[in-house]
Amino acid sequence: MGTHGAAADVRGTVADGFEAVRDAFVRNFEQRGERGAAVAVYRDGRKVVDLWAGTRDVDGTEPWAVDTAQVVRSATKGVAAAVVLLLHQRGQIDLDAPVSTYWPEFKAAGKERVLVRQLLSHRAGLPVLDRPLAPAEAEDGTTGPAALAAQRPAWEPGTAHGYHAQTYGWLLGELVRRATGRTMGRWVAEEMARPLGLDFWIGLPPEDAHRVGRLGPVDEPAPADGGGLRLRPKRAVAAAYGDPASLTRRAFEAIDPLPDENDPAYRAAELPASNGISTARALARFYASTIGEVDGGPRLFAPATLALARTEESAGPDRVLVVPTRFGLGFMLHGPASPLLGPGSFGHPGRGGSLGFADPESGVALGYATNGMRKGVTADPRAQALIRAVRSAL
Repeated sequence: MGTHGAAADVRGTVADGFEAVRDAFVRNFEQRGERGAAVAVYRDGRKVVDLWAGTRDVDGTEPWAVDTAQVVRSATKGVAAAVVLLLHQRGQIDLDAPVSTYWPEFKAAGKERVLVRQLLSHRAGLPVLDRPLAPAEAEDGTTGPAALAAQRPAWEPGTAHGYHAQTYGWLLGELVRRATGRTMGRWVAEEMARPLGLDFWIGLPPEDAHRVGRLGPVDEPAPADGGGLRLRPKRAVAAAYGDPASLTRRAFEAIDPLPDENDPAYRAAELPASNGISTARALARFYASTIGEVDGGPRLFAPATLALARTEESAGPDRVLVVPTRFGLGFMLHGPASPLLGPGSFGHPGRGGSLGFADPESGVALGYATNGMRKGVTADPRAQALIRAVRSAL
């Protein structure tokens, strides 16, 4: 591997044959408004790309460092889903059991037949709360699960799917706590981050707070090369986001007012849908570990679990995102809303930019983290440019 530096202040390493990824990463700064970001790629368990550039804070001047981490928003959901799949792999959770088997209070308000697999695949009908939670309630670890246990579904569970933008974390987090006696954040720390050497947290320890940059919005210039595959804005999508009564608005505003993602209290809380903190390297290494061994470390998913992760459970019009989406058991699958590397790819984006995924057919895993938040939920042009570059290198 050769070390690169000067151009566009990009630092890190790129293996021979993957120079196109570095070129795309540079263009993200030059053409797509990137302020600070990192990207990492593994192939067949070997790290082939590890790059970072820009500033650690979206509104600052201090350089992004080798160990800078960021809030990765809904990219957290892929790790949370993996926890449930690993507990299934170990025989501790049955995907076809009612959720109330583990969480008795959940059966209220017509939810006695909701299955664990329906929670994972956004089919439980629980993307919204009748009363949104204040940030302090959302962060306390108990109010969210209690509200969902009492909540009546927005549709008959199992009959449709809709993205559980915020509620997903309370649903899976409480399921894991009831099944294991540990919070999601503690389980991830002890069973995944530590053995795999991941700089990834759900619930940021105070001793690591200094490593995390500030997020913020960035302008959205039109990409010079046309941008690749993106969903064009549609009237129905715009109307859904503009209507305070829509499932779309209510799902994304299940915490009201929206929390300050740069607040230390928010980062220290455990919100497995949205406040995971990670380096790009950790996201890539996590996904690489779902499909094979990395540096002699443990492989997370047995072949049967890997098959479950990327078997389609939900497809078609999404009642929350409005556009068609595809989900397996917790992971977004390759499709128009989430174009990944190939048909067998699985992973999860974070609204505004970040992304992690694996492609078992090519042996590739990618992690991308940024501090510059754009408006889109999926198919961020910066991540898509990196994916196209990886594809060209294979």
